[in-house]
Order: sequence, then C-alpha cells, then structure tokens
Amino acid sequence: MKINNILAGAVAFASTLAYASEQPSIKVEEVKVWGQKGEESLAERLGPTSVLQPADFTSINMATTEDVVKYEPSLVIRRRFIGDSNGTLGIRSANMFQTSRSMVFADGVPLHYLLQSRWSGAPRWTMVSSSEIARVDVVYGPFSAEYSGNAMGGVVLIETAIPQQREFHADGSFFVQDFDDYGFDDAVSGYKGFVSYGDKIGDFSLYLSYNHLQNDSQPQSFYYAGGAGGATAGTAVSGGIRGLDSQSNERLYFGDTGVVDTTTDNLKFKLGYELERFSALLNVAFEDRHSNTDQPNSYLTDASGSKVWGGVIEQDGELYSVPAQRLNVGNADRESLSVGLRLRGDLTDKIAIEANLSQFDILEDISRSSAVNPAHPDYSAAGQVSDYDNTGWRTFDLKLSVNDLAIEGLDLVTGARYEAYELNYSVYNSDDYAAGRKDRYASASGGKTSIAAVFAQFNWQLNDAWDMGLGVRYEDWQSEDGYYSDDDADTPAFDLVSVPGNGMSELSPKFSLGYRPAPAWQLRYSLGRAYRFAIVEELFSQYEAYNAISEANPQLQPEDGLHQNLMIQRDLDTGYLRLNIYQDDIEDVIESQSTILPGGSSIRTFIPVDEVRTRGVEFIANASSLFVDQLDVRFNLAYTDSEILANAADPSIVGNQFPRMPRWRANLLATYHLTDRWDMGGSVQYASNSYGRLDNTDDASNVYGAQDDYTRLGLKTSYRVSDEFKVGLGIDNLTNDIAYVAHPWPGRTVYLNFSYDL
Repeated sequence: MKINNILAGAVAFASTLAYASEQPSIKVEEVKVWGQKGEESLAERLGPTSVLQPADFTSINMATTEDVVKYEPSLVIRRRFIGDSNGTLGIRSANMFQTSRSMVFADGVPLHYLLQSRWSGAPRWTMVSSSEIARVDVVYGPFSAEYSGNAMGGVVLIETAIPQQREFHADGSFFVQDFDDYGFDDAVSGYKGFVSYGDKIGDFSLYLSYNHLQNDSQPQSFYYAGGAGGATAGTAVSGGIRGLDSQSNERLYFGDTGVVDTTTDNLKFKLGYELERFSALLNVAFEDRHSNTDQPNSYLTDASGSKVWGGVIEQDGELYSVPAQRLNVGNADRESLSVGLRLRGDLTDKIAIEANLSQFDILEDISRSSAVNPAHPDYSAAGQVSDYDNTGWRTFDLKLSVNDLAIEGLDLVTGARYEAYELNYSVYNSDDYAAGRKDRYASASGGKTSIAAVFAQFNWQLNDAWDMGLGVRYEDWQSEDGYYSDDDADTPAFDLVSVPGNGMSELSPKFSLGYRPAPAWQLRYSLGRAYRFAIVEELFSQYEAYNAISEANPQLQPEDGLHQNLMIQRDLDTGYLRLNIYQDDIEDVIESQSTILPGGSSIRTFIPVDEVRTRGVEFIANASSLFVDQLDVRFNLAYTDSEILANAADPSIVGNQFPRMPRWRANLLATYHLTDRWDMGGSVQYASNSYGRLDNTDDASNVYGAQDDYTRLGLKTSYRVSDEFKVGLGIDNLTNDIAYVAHPWPGRTVYLNFSYDL
C-alpha cells in the first residue's frame, strides 16, 4: 500500500472532523505525579532546563518514548526507525554516539546505558511507555552537584503518573512508510498497542500496563564490493549500483540488509503507598524484544537471472569481491528486567529526605547469525552466536534537602550515590546458529566499574534580585575484573587475559549566579567542572565477530570538562523567550572511531582526543496562546561550533570539526486548537550536515554513511469523538526527504491513532 493512497484518506478524515458536532467539555483524569515538586526545581536554579507537560505532546506523532523529547533544543535522538533499539541520545556537546555523556531517569530509575557506547549505548527507552508519561524535564549541562560527569551533555528526567481513582486506558497506532533508495523500493508498516489499569485502594495506588510494538523498518545498511585482489576472472553479473561512499570514492553497491522486523513487549507494574508525610513507589518493568534480519537483498544477478550472494564477480568489465558473510541472515532476542524503589518524605517542615534504589538485569541478550546467506551455494547450519551474560547494574542514592539552613533563603541539598556496572560479552562459533548452539569460543571480554560519590549543593537567595549557588561533588571510580580473550591454539582451554584494575578520584566544583533586573527578566551564569569516567566497553570490550572487530583501552583517563552557560530570559504571560550562550572545554575526549572496510565490515577503537571545545548559542521561544488564544508554539534555533583544539597523537585533525555535530539545528512544534475537541498541529525538524570521522574526509551527501542535512516536516490532527474516545491522524517527513545519518532516516510516514478511557 503506497503513501499516496493514505493521503487521500487523510483528506476525507479531516473533512469528516470539520462537520463534527460540538461535544460537552472533556473530563480531566485525576492523576498524581510522584516526581519533581513543581517547576522551580534545584536544577532550574543552577542552569537552563526545559519542561514538557502532556499538553506539549499534542502535535507530536508519538509512537515511542524517545518521541517526547525529539523537538527539544540542542538535542538529537538517533532513532533510525520506530522500534529501533539503538535510539541514542545526544545533548549539546555530547554527540549522538557519546552516549555516556547524557543521562535519562524515569521515576528516579536510570534508563541510560552506561555499559556500552555508540549504537549499543542507547537508553532503554522501552522500560517506559510514552502513554504513561506525565512530565519531562530536560536539564542542560553538569551544573548541579546532584549529577555525575555523565551529565556533561544533560539529563532527561521522566516522571510518570499513578491514577488516584479506578480507570482503564487503551490506545493504539498504525504506521506505514515509503522508502526508495539504492536497490530498495517498497512500503513497510507496523503498529503499537497499549492498555493500562489503575486504581487507588486506601493508601495504596496500583498501576498495570502492557505495551506491544511491532514494526518493519527500511534497510539499515547498504553494502559495496571490495577489490578482487589477484583474481583474474569472476562470475559475470548485472544489477550492481554504482555510487559514491561517504568519502566520495566510487563504489559498486551489491545489496542491503532488507527489512528489519522488530517486536517489543513491555510489562509494567507500579505500586505507590502514602502515609502522612511519606510516600513510596515500587516500579517494575520487563522488556521482551525480538529482531529478525532474514530478508537481505542482493542486487546482483548472473547471466541466467539467478541472484548472486558472494564471491568474485565481474560487472562492466571490472572485477570485485563480494564477502559472502555480508548478506547473511540473523535474529536477536533480548529480555531485560528493571526494578526501582523510591522513598521520599518530609522529616520536618524544612527538611526532606529521598532515597532511590534500582537494579537492571539483562536476563537474555542473544544474537544468532549465519555464516552466509541461505541461498548461497556454501550455506550450512554454521554461524555465530553472541551472548551477554551476567550483565547489568545497580544503583543507590540518598538525598537530604534543608530549606532556610541557619539563615532565611539558604538551602542545602546533600547526599551520596553508589553505582556498580558489569558487562560480559562472548562470541561463539556455532555448528547450528539457528538453535543458538555455543560450540566454540570465538572471543570473550568483560569487566566491572563502580562509582561512589558524595555531594553538597548550597543555594542562597541573597535578595529579591540576586541568588547564588555553590556545589561540590566528590567521586571515587574503580574498574576491576577486566578480561579479554587471546587464545593459544596449542592449548586445550580457551585462553583469557586478565586486565589490571584501576582507580581514581576527582572533585567537581559548581557555581551559579542569578540576577533579576526586573520581574520579567532574568540572567544566570553557570560554571561547572565535570569528570566522565570510562565505561566497561571502552575499557575492556575486545571481540571479533563476522562483521565487526572492537579494540578497547583499559588505561583511559576520565574526560575532563569545564562547562559554562550564560542564560538571558524574558518571561511572557504564557511562556518565555530565552537565549543561552555556552562553552564546553573538554580534555581527554574518549572517541569511539570506526573504520568501514570494503564489504561493510568495521574495526572500532577507543581513542582519546586531547582537547575539544564546543561553543553554542540557543534561542528558545516557548509560549501558549501566542498571538491568539488557540495557538501554542515551541520553537528553538541552535548554532554549534565543536572544534578539535589539540591532539598530539595525530596533529592532522587539529582544527577539524568534531564528528556528528551539526552547526545548525532548529525545531518548531505548533498546535492550533480549532475547538475544545479538535487540534491541528505542525512540526519542523532541521539539522545541517556534519562529519562522521575525525579526519573530516566524509564530505559526500545523500549516500549511505554520510551525515546529511535534513528538513523533516510533520502534521498531526486529533479529535475527541466523546469523553472516552479520541482519534488522530499524522504524517512525519511530509516531503519524503531521504537523508542519512550514517544509516537512513525513515521516509514519509503516516500514522493513524486512537485512544479510549474509561
């Protein structure tokens, strides 16, 4: 089914709504947010923040949790398709692959994945459904002593709601997209279904939910052939597509991954308890995810019209080598369990306490892949199996807040936090990959890290115009039990090499000064030092699989950042205008650099860059009832210059732009309330092009592997048919702009939504 047919239906849908009769006012569900206590949070008094309420979601085509924040200033979500497990987050000077520089919490439970980086380091967004979100705060920069150096870019704080009365909710979405590039031209589709039940029984609040997501994606990788070496002849073929790679080299593209079929199920249980001044929230989430990549496409056909799946080929008189394993098939299963407990309460009128305990376990994470495509003449049951075992983390923090400490206007937040992480990754050669047999080790690596921290943050309201914040965070970091495989074929056992542990401590001071020259104006200068310690993958992850090699670095020093922000804000009756000017100077930048080999395989290393400076300017305009009562607008425009200032190991990259940092970004999210029941909205996402490599040689555009500029236009309309039933229709990427951020962004996507409340 093509998108054009659906667009015709969209016109009919909108026409129907135009003639719909007016209905009584909408009932408002009674909910309780168990998170932040209002907008004047500690973080907001120390640096820039952005707050999202459910009303701000109205014009977002929202299928998964990442969608909620994708229009926020200087923030990017690298979600390649709906249901992508690699939806990495980048904020400000943290690019989308520096995943350890951004943090995500949901009801105090960490969703950020501080075990791996790049595409494997995406937050575990699926532990929260977009349908349960009540509020989101985006905190920019590490200006609060409450957060570790992993907040160099920023922090996303998600708060969900527990109903205060019995209620049932169900919603669903259907989506379909067209994609046409290289040798693929087709439509792919999917759907999401969500149901929840909540109740309040005495002092207890209960919430149960189930979220199911199934979607087929466009091909994620396109493969080009390598040189034929000393070969003098090959199979004569046609169908290979000539084109450039990201570095403007002419290539022959021979195939792609085909449709990627993903299914994700999420089960959620929340139990709240309130007793006088104290409350508790138990949060349990389970994720079951399956992914199949079993439909790769070969563009090559021989003289008889049969597909060619590997070997030495000849097209147009030139010889090439097509790696047989590149068009293999595979599947992956992942099960994760997250448990969090939050306790909070008021000890006195001025003293409050909060404790958060969490544990995240990967119950299963297994990938299976064949050696070659099933249609290849050499196909057998042989393949590889990759497995994460004993992998996860646990955290504990305790905070004490004191208002009017010793003198009026002086507040203190102090506390301690402990985090422990463990990663174990093994790759096996298998005689029956489909059955998941682990017959012989191919490689293995893993290790542990931990951080113990204490902090204190003082905030002093000097008078009506001036306030000041002083903070400090002390962190003690340890790595231990690191190992990697270095097998000796002459010994019967599979040989592992132990890596010595490491330890270091750092002190991170913070400072903030705010001034209100007039009631509607405020200025704030924020300064903070932050240290981002290496994670397990960067220290210990050494492995070799069919299509990827990773080399870790156990001696990595922490990233050392000095962060500054100047905020100028003009408050409006229904919003604000804001200008942020910031600079981040970071030394010993841990950069994960991949080199793509002919045929599509990659070698990844973790290389420290001596110094990177990022300067940025953000203009933000957020206002409801703008110009007319019915119009709500969120707009932001950001300019970023991220430059490599020093690098003794390779001086040739000094002066280059740091990878994946577009100079310009802009977002617009606008909603017009036609009636009390009918909303119309539009959105724009823009980013200029950037580089994916430190040497800045990947300057080609609109090719696989490029870092393209893009402009994505969106539309959405929603109508409440009755107090219980609501329907909606939306479009993302209206102009069907095909762009690449290494992998392709989705093509034009149409959404049909509904929700029901009882």
